[in-house]
Amino acid sequence: MPDRPRTRRGIATVCLSGTLEDKLTAAADAGFDGVEIFENDLIAAPSTPDEIRRRCADLGLSIDLYQPFRDFEAVPDAVFERNLRRAEHKFALMRQLGADTVLVCSSVSPDAVDDDDLAAGQLHVLGERAAEHGIRVAYEALAWGRFVSTWDHSWRIVARADHPAVGLCLDSFHVLSRTSDIAGIADIPAEKLFFLQLADAPRLDMNVLQWSRHHRLFPGQGAFDLPDFLDHVLRAGYAGPWSLEVFNDIFRQAEPRRTAVDAFRSLLHLEEAHGLRSGTASLPAAPELAGHAFTELVVDQDSGARVGAVLATLGFAHTGQHRSKPVQLWRQGEARVLVNATRPDETAEIGALGLESADPTRSAERAEALLAPVLPRTRGGTEADLSAIAAPDGTSLFFCRTEADWLSDFTPTGAGAGTVDAGTGVGLTRTDHVTLAQPFDAFDEATLFYRSVLGLEPHDDAEYAAPFGLVRSRSVGDAAGTVRIMLTGTLLRRGDWAPGVPDPQHVAFATDDIFACAAAMRALGAPLLSISDNYYADLDARLAPDPGLLTRMREHGVLYDRDQHGEFFHLYTELVGSRVFFEVVQRIGGYAGYGAVNAPVRMAAHRRHRLARTG
Repeated sequence: MPDRPRTRRGIATVCLSGTLEDKLTAAADAGFDGVEIFENDLIAAPSTPDEIRRRCADLGLSIDLYQPFRDFEAVPDAVFERNLRRAEHKFALMRQLGADTVLVCSSVSPDAVDDDDLAAGQLHVLGERAAEHGIRVAYEALAWGRFVSTWDHSWRIVARADHPAVGLCLDSFHVLSRTSDIAGIADIPAEKLFFLQLADAPRLDMNVLQWSRHHRLFPGQGAFDLPDFLDHVLRAGYAGPWSLEVFNDIFRQAEPRRTAVDAFRSLLHLEEAHGLRSGTASLPAAPELAGHAFTELVVDQDSGARVGAVLATLGFAHTGQHRSKPVQLWRQGEARVLVNATRPDETAEIGALGLESADPTRSAERAEALLAPVLPRTRGGTEADLSAIAAPDGTSLFFCRTEADWLSDFTPTGAGAGTVDAGTGVGLTRTDHVTLAQPFDAFDEATLFYRSVLGLEPHDDAEYAAPFGLVRSRSVGDAAGTVRIMLTGTLLRRGDWAPGVPDPQHVAFATDDIFACAAAMRALGAPLLSISDNYYADLDARLAPDPGLLTRMREHGVLYDRDQHGEFFHLYTELVGSRVFFEVVQRIGGYAGYGAVNAPVRMAAHRRHRLARTG
């Protein structure tokens, strides 16, 4: 495929919240080249169409499409005449806007009939009228259209209409929600592909109209194979804008600038994904990640003392003190925890993740190119120059090479941890994963962020009924499993009666022998979480583990899961402060999950402990 000029990137105003003025400003600030103006946004705007045209020009935005024009074709003569009158009014408005393409959706009107020849003939007349105003008609098959609901059916009607001002609009949602047979798109003449709209979506078994109206996502956030769809469209010769059209309840309520940035990042990610298939990728590949360099807990003085005490009972040693900042380094094997005493209030939370990168500089450059906020940092003249970016939930991400840079910022303390060796501790070897609670309205944004910026792929989607509501979880990780980040979220915050734990977070450490590890931690006084006997009775009934193994699990509060690939043992500490706790895991065989089936049991056990502590 020959090199294409830079893609023109567009967004429909329906994707964003606010007034039309808010939406246009947000789109321009994010970097979009053009917009589709949704009719409802224009109707509610106080500005005239001419003023909107001038505002778009001032912002550097073209108006690529005016939409939607509904229920036009295959109707009786009297209705057809009224529709033509309606079209003339819209064409006059579009001339004031400076828009030259109108979207005509396949009809859902009860007046419409199943007659392709009539539909084509009426579209031909509409094309004649549109051409007189210098306007093109882009006909789109709605996935719930009364008689025309697939791309190939709409193409047959456009071909039969046989007018140069009548062509197709292909919308990835309408196409991919109805069919997987898209090979014929590549055979459509380029001059008949007038417009391209892009949306992703999760795979849901529901009414397609409700699916479309409430659950569309930006590319890279759902399950559609958009790079493959694009390949067929571009092989047909399409050279117009790539425009996002996403109906989503969350996006329509979120701050428009943030949503616009997320949307723009999704197009950059899609361009890269398609380019990798076609050999024309424009972004440098994400450098390989090799594991968690550190997890930083931000604490105040009191919670910091508690965190340090618990880390010591988990076999960690306080091995370093930062040269210029109130930050401690705790280490066991390759697992490292930084305790940063800069919080003004009494709590502890995960403030930063350090990720081992093969090329930290390129990782940071890629992040910045994908619109990740770069965080300012103060450092001493001899301290490591670590680039930091902000994830959507505010967590800082550092790219580093542990042995080459940042450890030299810490003065060795020589401190041990209880009676265990500082190097081996109780047998924890490394950080297995970190779990970060996400605001419900940022869950999909976070998925795209980690997928595009870090090159991590989403896995292990799960929903489970927890004691205080439905929890959604998804992991993002690299193919080798060296970096794993678990994202969780709830639709509603828990009530105060629980008492609530706002946005719980935790760090999971790996071990090769969880029972020896548990025994050593108990000997050091670790606050391990007690699990109900009901859990082990059910485990015996469901999975029938060896009786001796079951006894050991019960003794140490170890939970268990298995699948066709292997087994998973894990245990938890009690909460350290108001929201942070630790987990220890042992993976056997090819088990790559996180024991999601046990999460409600852990949550109930944490609540029981909190009530006992406060009661």
